[in-house]
Amino acid sequence: MSATLGTFLSELQPDWKIAVYERLHDVGMESSNAWNNAGTGHAALCELNYTPEAADGSVDTAKAITINEQFQQSRQFWSSLVDEGVLDAPSTFINSAPHMTFVRGEKDVAFLKKRYEALRTQPLFEGIQYSEDSRVINSWAPLLMQKRRAGEPFAATRVTSGTDVDFGALTHQLFDNLRERGAEVVTNREVKSIKRQKDDTWLIKWRNSIGRTPGATRARFVFVGAGGWAIKLLQSSGIPEISGYGVFPIGGQWLKTSNPALVAQHKAKVYSQASVGAPPMSVPHLDTRVVNGEASLLFGPFATFSPKFLKNGSMFDLVAQVRPGNLWPMMKVAIDNPSLITYLVGELLKNHKKKVDSLRTFMPTAKDEDWELLDAGQRAQVMKKDPKKGGVLQFGTEVVTSKDGTIAGLLGASPGASTAVSIMLGLLQTCFPDRIAEWEPRLRELIPSYGEKLNPRPEIAAEVLSETAETLALTA
Repeated sequence: MSATLGTFLSELQPDWKIAVYERLHDVGMESSNAWNNAGTGHAALCELNYTPEAADGSVDTAKAITINEQFQQSRQFWSSLVDEGVLDAPSTFINSAPHMTFVRGEKDVAFLKKRYEALRTQPLFEGIQYSEDSRVINSWAPLLMQKRRAGEPFAATRVTSGTDVDFGALTHQLFDNLRERGAEVVTNREVKSIKRQKDDTWLIKWRNSIGRTPGATRARFVFVGAGGWAIKLLQSSGIPEISGYGVFPIGGQWLKTSNPALVAQHKAKVYSQASVGAPPMSVPHLDTRVVNGEASLLFGPFATFSPKFLKNGSMFDLVAQVRPGNLWPMMKVAIDNPSLITYLVGELLKNHKKKVDSLRTFMPTAKDEDWELLDAGQRAQVMKKDPKKGGVLQFGTEVVTSKDGTIAGLLGASPGASTAVSIMLGLLQTCFPDRIAEWEPRLRELIPSYGEKLNPRPEIAAEVLSETAETLALTA
């Protein structure tokens, strides 16, 4: 998110001074790191939580179309940056990986078929395939079908234009370019507080990790892209808009294999239904991953718990965030979500063998010894006030902005990487309303569909998909 915003500002207002402060020894080491997330280019091609089933049994496709529209903006932006030499060869950060949904049982099979019928006529989902035939599914993803129980109802959908994205590599490349353009990108520098000054600028107090020397910087605009620590810094700013917000950290683990025989048989990201009571971010999936040019397979995620907001956080994070304004919303979330607590306890009790047992619902032939456990990132789930319920748990990302637009920060369960471009475009409009009109021509150069929707225009949608696929060396 921060790298994306910085890149936009350097393109739109090259005379502005940009400074980036990172508390770790390198950028993108937390949520954006390749092994701390699934690397899915989220376009709603396979994620069932984006297509809920309505009370009348119909499938609502509105959210899925919106997510896909947002990802197309990311593809266009990255394509423009590749053309301009800002980003390296596309294969260094994005690769084709068909997106599949695989379900078992009559109820889920019936739902998946309805979902397919609802999406196949949408231009941004053109080419989606559906099958209940084991031979067809075996040709798509052999590991799903080997030694599958006879007579078991199952079905799958497949979209070949899906992607695997190394958001850590993308973050590095964007920041490298910012440095070349004169931005100050400083690592091993921890921001301790952000305070508004009488002249409406912000005083950012920081301390260097090496030498422990303190310092301060004044800024007219601040973006807090600090992952789970964003709430701590936004609270220090004193803006009233952050009152009522809290976060609940949930960690994760993957099962990983680099066994060449297994990796060669699985070229897809395969998502399924979340278990009852589990949050959407826990939807199980078996994924192709390409990191530093090497392919492997991941399965998960499995939830873990730590009171830290980041992997490199503090054991006091969870309690230190409590304020009079967010205490009741946080308590209400705890009271109203017993199924989440049950889910977390169940996850924490799973040993390695139990986790491989979960994998066997996807891959019946999975062997314990082929898979190792890998710690993923911390995800700070948003808790906030709700006029009816008192407090709600929100699975997603949310930008919190001051009334005058001079400070903004990202809260949420993920780095928002797939839709970072769309979210940062929204932030530009909110925080710089007096400049957005003069920036629009350049934004349209970077993102040709800026300000317009692709799905209602089939010919334009097909053209954009084809052009970005060619530039990014992806399967159309």
